Amino acid sequence: MKLAVAYDRSNNQIWQHFGRTEYFRIVTIDGTNVTADKIVSANGTGHGALAGFLHEYGVEALICGGIGGGAKNALADAGITLYGGVSGDADEAIVAFVTGNLQYSTEPTCDHNEHGEGHDCGSQHSHSCGGHSRSSLLKH
Repeated sequence: MKLAVAYDRSNNQIWQHFGRTEYFRIVTIDGTNVTADKIVSANGTGHGALAGFLHEYGVEALICGGIGGGAKNALADAGITLYGGVSGDADEAIVAFVTGNLQYSTEPTCDHNEHGEGHDCGSQHSHSCGGHSRSSLLKH
């Protein structure tokens, strides 16, 4: 299966506004092993087109921070399972996903009317990935 993570390249964190994601980490998972891991640029693709962009890469699941209703619907239409409202280290989130321990929100939100300096576009609740450390599951 292919899993995408909305990705902040500058600090290996999960990007907190899906519609403004510049990069995705796309990992291929076989059982509980990550067999491929690459970073791809969204090339300026905006809110509505990101679901199609991920679908073209064969992505079946997405980990992200905040996400609006239209994007959630577009992902569902593309057959991509959403794991939203996640924050923190991308490696830890991938390991938590692979091991079945990812904590996420079933109702991640993003209010576009409040975007500005210091805006946190995450879920309604603070989440972590269960304290997992960087793992040998990830091959960089």
